[in-house]
Amino acid sequence: MKVEKATLQHLNELVTLFELYRNFYQQPPDANAATVFLKERILKNESEIFISISKLDEVTGFVQLYPLYSSTRMKRVWLLNDLFIHPEHRGKGYSKLLIERAKELCRQTNACSVTLETSKENKIGNLLYLQEGFVLDVRHNFYSWEAGQ
Repeated sequence: MKVEKATLQHLNELVTLFELYRNFYQQPPDANAATVFLKERILKNESEIFISISKLDEVTGFVQLYPLYSSTRMKRVWLLNDLFIHPEHRGKGYSKLLIERAKELCRQTNACSVTLETSKENKIGNLLYLQEGFVLDVRHNFYSWEAGQ
């Protein structure tokens, strides 16, 4: 098992996983748009995408992080926006490898933290993040506004 930075060479496998991820969140399939979206993130260096690879050189999962900045800390923050492991490869440690790579990115870029959001219903994810040293923030309210409302 290993983790690598995703490149255009991995785009087809990444799109397949990304579509499964989007399906998990009840989004309609759109492989063409997913290809364009991921290709732009890679080419424009707008996110960091890491893939997990099995001993048989099979791409098993991915994590995507976006850079944000904290004005109060005057440092970068990494938003762990997407984490997905193919259902056939779950429970084998790939998610932990990808999370460790996200933490390594944080340290390498002198960022102050990795932050993420997940639904309360994501019981496996919530347990995983706690096991991996993330702390649930119960002191702050998080709000969002969506265009078109």
